[in-house]
Amino acid sequence: MAEARLQDEILGAKAEIQRLRESIPSMSVGSPIVHKDLSLVTLVPKWSGSDASVTLEEFLSSVESTAKIGQWSDPDKREISVLKLTDSAKLFYQGCTELHAESTTWQSFKDAFRHRYEDVHTDQYHFTKLQTVRQKKGELPQEFADRCRGLAQKILCKTNDPVVQRIRRENAERMLSASFVSGLVGTPGTQVRYRNVQSISEALQIAISVQEAEWQERFNESFYTKFDKSVRSLSQSPSRTRAGSGSEQHSADARRVKHTLTQRNRISGNANRATASCTRNAQTKAALL
Repeated sequence: MAEARLQDEILGAKAEIQRLRESIPSMSVGSPIVHKDLSLVTLVPKWSGSDASVTLEEFLSSVESTAKIGQWSDPDKREISVLKLTDSAKLFYQGCTELHAESTTWQSFKDAFRHRYEDVHTDQYHFTKLQTVRQKKGELPQEFADRCRGLAQKILCKTNDPVVQRIRRENAERMLSASFVSGLVGTPGTQVRYRNVQSISEALQIAISVQEAEWQERFNESFYTKFDKSVRSLSQSPSRTRAGSGSEQHSADARRVKHTLTQRNRISGNANRATASCTRNAQTKAALL
């Protein structure tokens, strides 16, 4: 009896262990326990729904990427997204009572915001924006390429058919490359248009190389101009010194000549006065006799 009871208990324990394994499939015997890291909430930016903030897709993507690292659940993603809403986005959430229910899923939360903040511009508007885009003054080629990629993303319609999606992506890449090449300004744009580039990456590499060559050329011109001025100033300094020494020597000679003439005039004056005195004395003696 004791052995039968022990056997039944062993079988019951095995059944309980199997039930626990099936109810928690993500955990296995010996696997480490993963803890949530809610401190990563600081990586999620605030979102206001305005044009000045990031796009809705960028905001949702940042939430999902951070949630993957921090092991957040779908309710965590929804609540953290609500905390990051500001301005009109927060007002929209407060007005949608259906989003406040505990049964609201993360997918329904995203769908509600996508429906509210979907792009109201037509496809023709985005095509025109991409075709007429131009590099701004002071904008680097890398920054201009990023802006073109953002416009190209708006003309890329998504579909569930992978073949159609691939064809659309290839067409968008060709339009992106053509718009980037035509929109580049200055010498980099001219040099890129001389080449038969096949992708935006190739065009961007050429534009960066030309821009860096221009920067180096301007630096060399500035450096050698300053160097030449310095050399000329140093070469003119000895001549100025010699000219100054010659002027001083001339002044000293003039002073010596003037002093000699003065002494000569003084001696001549003294001799004339002595002669006149002797003449007067002789005349006086003759008169007395």
